[in-house]
Amino acid sequence: MKKNVLIVDDDQVWLKLIQKKFEKYSDTFHAHLAEDGLKAMEKLKANHISLVVTDLQMPNMDGITLLTHLVENYPDIPVIIVTAYSTPESKKTVLSGGAAGYIEKPFVIEDLAKKIIASLKRESEGGTLQTVPLEMFIQLIEMEQKTCTLRVTKKSTGKTGVLFFRTGDLLEARFNSLTGKEAAYEIFGWEDVVLSIQDDCVLVEKRIDDDLQAILLDAMRLKDENRATADSLADSRTTGSTGPQSPARLKGSRSRTAAGNMTLGSQSRMNGPTRERKSGFQQQSSPKKLTLEDKVRRKLKNIPGAGKSIDRVKRDKKWNEFIAQADKIGKSFGAGKLKVCFVDREEACHYMLVPTREPVEISVKPDGPIDKMLLSLSE
Repeated sequence: MKKNVLIVDDDQVWLKLIQKKFEKYSDTFHAHLAEDGLKAMEKLKANHISLVVTDLQMPNMDGITLLTHLVENYPDIPVIIVTAYSTPESKKTVLSGGAAGYIEKPFVIEDLAKKIIASLKRESEGGTLQTVPLEMFIQLIEMEQKTCTLRVTKKSTGKTGVLFFRTGDLLEARFNSLTGKEAAYEIFGWEDVVLSIQDDCVLVEKRIDDDLQAILLDAMRLKDENRATADSLADSRTTGSTGPQSPARLKGSRSRTAAGNMTLGSQSRMNGPTRERKSGFQQQSSPKKLTLEDKVRRKLKNIPGAGKSIDRVKRDKKWNEFIAQADKIGKSFGAGKLKVCFVDREEACHYMLVPTREPVEISVKPDGPIDKMLLSLSE
């Protein structure tokens, strides 16, 4: 896939010469031009730039200041410094300041092109994937605790965003002028993408505080809501009605899931007498009909403190979309059908969700034996 290279120099004659000479490499990269550091910053916000080549001495913003800005805000973009006023001290300064290369004028333009192409190859040294769903690959990065820089390109528009991972943790995201969670939501919402993996990460400090799973689930909910809204608008144009309302956004900050099937006191009728189906909540023969809360408490009765930690049990359809997204993630890893899900919304109570046609919501106190309860409900 063609990359974007930004050439920054106040010599417009030299810029136009570079642009003309680089036409022979148009199948590998496209050259964007800027006359000084300030215009370069505008180009960086509007385009996904893979490499910057900049002169040192320029008006408005010189090459050193631009280099400092790039190291702070675009640490994954390599910078090649070009100057006609080279000294050992200036070379040492820019290389120690974060520049990836240093070229003295005059030089052969083909030599610069070779340096650019070599640098661009390193950008995707870990490989390129075109058929793997983004959410699945991100899950793999987290599970394998991989350190990498992931560039995500949306095929339909050519938009490209960057995700920075260290030991499976999402440190930062960037898409044009967006950074942090805002950029992550944008990138995670893309479908039909190309993934380019670089097997290192220049960032060390975590700039996104939220949990990766929470951001990923929230982004997928937003994507589904947008799709539902678009479908509703399309239906309204056809039928003249307003269509269904999009579901409310749930702000879970952490979730845990387990795979498998679970039924609630269900029965299957076979030839002859009714036989009870084996299930997580087994219906007991009793003259008194058990309530949903009774079934849950019986299921958890052997766990010390479990009964006291349950605040309430009810059925609530509002969790349907959340459960569907969590189930989708599990299936993408071959984990099977979702059996039980835990949601921490940073409130007084947490929630355990049992997937059924009308999901069972179990509100529990945060100091309860949550892990043991989840394990029991998943059996």
